[in-house]
Amino acid sequence: MKKLLALAVIAGGVFFVIKRNKDAKAEADLWREATAPSDNHVNGVYLNGSAPASASVNQN
Repeated sequence: MKKLLALAVIAGGVFFVIKRNKDAKAEADLWREATAPSDNHVNGVYLNGSAPASASVNQN
């Protein structure tokens, strides 16, 4: 019975570490995507929702 409990504790620890690493990777990927510079813009506004510091709106 003690061996089974020890095995369950070890398996739980392994799954916890794996989940934590996957969550950290997902957060890093999201942060990288959100802060990546983008050359795609429409009317002076970038598609990721940010605007350059010296944005000038061109009115045609």
